[in-house]
Amino acid sequence: MDGAISGLTRYVIAASGILLSLAALGIDASQIALVAGALGVGVGFGLQGIVANFIAGLVLMLERPVRLGDRIEVGTLLGRVTRIGLRSSTVRGEDGAEVIVPNETLIGREVVNWTLSDRKRRVQIAVGVAYGTDPRRTLAVITKAVSEHVGVLSTASGSAEPIVQFVAFGASSLDFVVRFWTGDDPEHEERLKSEVGIAIHDALMAAGIEIPFPQQDVHVKSLPAGEPKPSQPASG
Repeated sequence: MDGAISGLTRYVIAASGILLSLAALGIDASQIALVAGALGVGVGFGLQGIVANFIAGLVLMLERPVRLGDRIEVGTLLGRVTRIGLRSSTVRGEDGAEVIVPNETLIGREVVNWTLSDRKRRVQIAVGVAYGTDPRRTLAVITKAVSEHVGVLSTASGSAEPIVQFVAFGASSLDFVVRFWTGDDPEHEERLKSEVGIAIHDALMAAGIEIPFPQQDVHVKSLPAGEPKPSQPASG
């Protein structure tokens, strides 16, 4: 809110300074009104986008659906908000590029804000084990490995317990899905998924549970003795 007040104050002071300067030059109110009317016509014909972005900037500063430091997703852009102005805002992407986003885009389009109320979010990891493995034992081993990771939230922190579910009979494995909540910084999500994935792998290996490679059965059919082989096409 302090940023909104300071921004609005800066523009009000600038506008007041312009009006006082015009008055010092001897330009009366009627002339100022004439100039304002001409500017209004110009706005109506060619500055609609600027005005729309200006109004959207005021909405952003007053309602604050997006704040400085928030991690947002707009279309294909994912990054952290580093500046909010009256015409445009700046979002720093994951690759370090700073993208100038018109404020009208942040107001008129769907924006995903990952940190608006809190930093909690759900993470999902897929796991497959070999056929012949006891699925109930697998559930217990994975649940224990995930619950013991320091980055995974539990009911003590007001979040749901980690959930491990059997989801499908895959082509080469029994497929499970792991879902858990975390409060780590969103930028560290990939690191957390890597750490939890390694913990699951180590727990399965320690329990003697195999993580299979993709498998494919090949059946070779032999012809009975004396049966002619299929004719080969003549070579060119």
